[in-house]
Amino acid sequence: MGFVRNEVRRVGGRITADAAGALLDAVGNDLRSLSAAVSQLVSDFGGSIDADAVARFHRGQAEVTGFTVAERVLVGDNAGSVEMLRWALDRGVPHVLVADALADGVRTAARVAAVGSSNVGDLARQLKMPPWKVKKAQAQARGWSIPALQQAVGVVAELNADVKGVAASADYALERAVRRIVELRATSGAGRGARR
Repeated sequence: MGFVRNEVRRVGGRITADAAGALLDAVGNDLRSLSAAVSQLVSDFGGSIDADAVARFHRGQAEVTGFTVAERVLVGDNAGSVEMLRWALDRGVPHVLVADALADGVRTAARVAAVGSSNVGDLARQLKMPPWKVKKAQAQARGWSIPALQQAVGVVAELNADVKGVAASADYALERAVRRIVELRATSGAGRGARR
């Protein structure tokens, strides 16, 4: 509890006693995780942290999955992608599941973009996918060129091997792949206007 209070003061914030207790319950006793959570909370909530702020902050983070990471990556949100990846890994989401979600998202966006039709119903029948998935992939494919998506398919194929034992660090391999895919979208000819 003392560490939490000192960390909040160190980064220029204030925290109520019940919020400090809630933060300890949510994060645990790992000092590095507590320090990161405190910095984020102070930043997100203007320096004043109460129990409601802790609850809102952690409610959203507890639901992070590989698909949450993939969604941020595909729309080109570099900071959000890395943040969601770190939360997913911190929450114990297996490396393989994050890699699979990235691969599924990239491949689906590439399939939808390659067909080039905007009719969701026609695409769903042609690609044998549910309409909701086609619509989501269309939104994610905006800002991508076909060559950039092809390169991203290569990145996720390499990542698949990396998280299954080829890379020395699966954490590093995932973060590197996330950053590479976001960079591909940002430098894609079609992605200039949608860059974050």
